[in-house]
Amino acid sequence: MDRNEIIKIFAENVRAERARKRLSQETLAEKADITPEYLARIEKEKYSPSLVVIVKLAAALGVGVDKLIPTEKILL
Repeated sequence: MDRNEIIKIFAENVRAERARKRLSQETLAEKADITPEYLARIEKEKYSPSLVVIVKLAAALGVGVDKLIPTEKILL
């Protein structure tokens, strides 16, 4: 699996989990201590977030990192 596919899966999972929790981008960004613009770029697959941001997003969504990046889809 290449870099772009991993970024795509992550973005899709963040969007889906945010929708399930009925959170706006602004609310999730505030909870994760990032800007709404940064979150929007992550969800649009424009940015590859750092490990710290991935953990912050997972915590803000109340899920484990594995919910946002399922390892079974990434393993080579």
